[in-house]
Amino acid sequence: MTSIRKEPISYNGKQLERFILKNKSLELHLNSYGIIIEKIIVTDREGNSIDVALGYDGIEGYCKDNVYLGCVVGRVANRIAKGQFTLDNKQYQLAVNNGPNHLHGGPNGFSKAIWSAEQSTNDSVTFKYVSVDGEESYPGQVSVTVTCTLRGSEIILDYAATSLEPTPINLTNHTYFNLGGHDSGDIRNHIIQINSEYYTPLDDVQIPTGEITSVKGTPFDFMSPKPIGKNMPEGGYDHNFCLAECTGPCIRVTEPNSGRILEVFTNQPGVQFYTANYLNGIEGKGGAVYNKHSGFCLETQNYPNAINQDNFPSCVIRPGGPDYKHRTVYKFCNIN
Repeated sequence: MTSIRKEPISYNGKQLERFILKNKSLELHLNSYGIIIEKIIVTDREGNSIDVALGYDGIEGYCKDNVYLGCVVGRVANRIAKGQFTLDNKQYQLAVNNGPNHLHGGPNGFSKAIWSAEQSTNDSVTFKYVSVDGEESYPGQVSVTVTCTLRGSEIILDYAATSLEPTPINLTNHTYFNLGGHDSGDIRNHIIQINSEYYTPLDDVQIPTGEITSVKGTPFDFMSPKPIGKNMPEGGYDHNFCLAECTGPCIRVTEPNSGRILEVFTNQPGVQFYTANYLNGIEGKGGAVYNKHSGFCLETQNYPNAINQDNFPSCVIRPGGPDYKHRTVYKFCNIN
């Protein structure tokens, strides 16, 4: 059985809400600002409870954050080359906020929005947001819902979106995980397996070249479990892996010291595996300091820059459907 508690928060005149979902296996803290996952408290095989999500002590940290700790990002997650795309013969120019590219919906994307929220079932909270036509220079008014469910040992995220005009959409959650505990440091000893035979190589400004390349014989081969740090490219991972359809988990991560395991299930075609390459001494919860490789993100989503690559899965939704639907499940367990 899941209990849900709601707490009011205010910051700089903004009225926000925190939701705390708890059952015997997990405790999940959510914030209506950016649908931030503030805490994920899980137990290990010894029965010890620990928070495995990087974050800040208070709302001020999240409002000033520029590394997307824990939030939902959109209207289009990941990078769009030069912030430019053409849709139905019309050209669009978005904000350039990551080198020469557009990243995660722009400087005032969904991660900076205040979402309306309400408990929708006994074990879930639904967040809603209407992104107006022209917001961050995207076309069309988009209505978005994200339902967060805590059920047993699973956190279930259900995303949905409709639009009044054709528009690109690609949503994800940007939680930084560390299964040793948010304050335990380097994650390169975590063991990861990704059910992906192919990945999308990048150019020198982190935009996919358009190729879909075999992982075999490369540092991107996680078909069999291996430590994150083994054969890691210089600078770390920040790459899209093309996910195969599977009945079991698409991704499995194990922290060998505690025995904690994270399994990820999704209906999305890709996952951006990111090893926190740009954390540089950020002060987090309880005085923890987050440095490079202090966490990892598993951003289930469409391929980066799909709006500009005809051979990638389409990220465009149109009035009348099909609507945007995305489900990702994070399941926590322990080595026996």
